[in-house]
Amino acid sequence: MVSRASSEAHRAYADAEIPALPGLGTSWYRRGFGYWLRRTATGLLWLVLFAALYAATLAMFTGFFDGLSGTGRTLVNAALGVASCAGLVWGWVTQRRRHREALLDPPTPDQAWTAKRRRARRNVGVAFGRRGAVILAVPVLPALMAYAAGQVLGVLTVRESAAEVGARQWLETAGTPRTTGR
Repeated sequence: MVSRASSEAHRAYADAEIPALPGLGTSWYRRGFGYWLRRTATGLLWLVLFAALYAATLAMFTGFFDGLSGTGRTLVNAALGVASCAGLVWGWVTQRRRHREALLDPPTPDQAWTAKRRRARRNVGVAFGRRGAVILAVPVLPALMAYAAGQVLGVLTVRESAAEVGARQWLETAGTPRTTGR
């Protein structure tokens, strides 16, 4: 039995050129070793990045609440632990909903590249333009980090991205059926 994600289901369209997708290249089509290596490396990179950011956040957080008594600090930590768990779940759920909506109208390969470029330009402005807001958000930064981690986990744990679905659909419309000579 062939799954929808398998390239075996689309062998009749093998004459069309396989489009490269952001972050996956053309490895998404066969889903072999290179594909899973990229997906695993991406996950590990995000894990290292979040560990470093969380260490910095923890350093800021501990400095922010140094003046509290032991009981006060325990209450703040308990409240932030609950908020962090809720943020993680909320981030996961919102990302999965966004993925489900994206699967209803998946992007073509060109649209996927355009969206990636648009996000990259926007992210630079967000990174540099909102540094002051981080200082104000220090009390809830662990919960915000958990929300972001939930978003990233939601993206990394899907079986097939919307860009892959869109590229497969594009291949079905752009490819020409291969003649087998039988």
